Amino acid sequence: MSRDPSESAAALGAPAAPLSIVALDDDADFRQYLGDALRTDGHDVRAAGTPDECFRFCEERLPDIVLLDMKMGRHSGEAVLQDLRKRWPRLCVVVITGYPSLETMRRTFKQDVYDYLAKPFSLEELRNVLRGAAESFQLGGLPQDRLRRELGKQVRLSRTQRGWTLKELGEAAGVSISQISSIERGAHMPSVESLLAVSAALGAKPSEWLADAGF
Repeated sequence: MSRDPSESAAALGAPAAPLSIVALDDDADFRQYLGDALRTDGHDVRAAGTPDECFRFCEERLPDIVLLDMKMGRHSGEAVLQDLRKRWPRLCVVVITGYPSLETMRRTFKQDVYDYLAKPFSLEELRNVLRGAAESFQLGGLPQDRLRRELGKQVRLSRTQRGWTLKELGEAAGVSISQISSIERGAHMPSVESLLAVSAALGAKPSEWLADAGF
């Protein structure tokens, strides 16, 4: 029986779509290895040796994913994770550690991380995690693609929280149902006028939607 090409790629641990990644690890050799491996797969990687450097990278340009080492000598990975969650609640975080325990994993996952990689891990394992994260969080691609998807998600969430139908939102905003539907699906970028009209009807702030998208 023939196999789907995408299934074959997944089985071989094919790279995810290009992602923006910040990797925090206090081991310089491991940072070098991780950066080289991920850049070879086409990812944009910024390797940080300290929490402050990691936060600075995220503030300068929010990544798609943070790879966070939990065992960093005098620095606490759990404290870094708590800070990341306070600053960027929607940021995708993958935890890396050389000495995982069930209790550590329980505490970590309570802070809402995507996945857990125990050192030593293979490149294929890392690729699988990144590919899964990209699919789950709709990451990768051009910035305008990510913005379009995020705005659509925010409009849909705000509308459903109000219990409105597409028709009700369209009437309140003065925007056609087909246009709102297209925006919510992430099929097209709303004009400034449409974005302002829809957000005003929903009692939302476009600036908050943009911030949630990392812009």
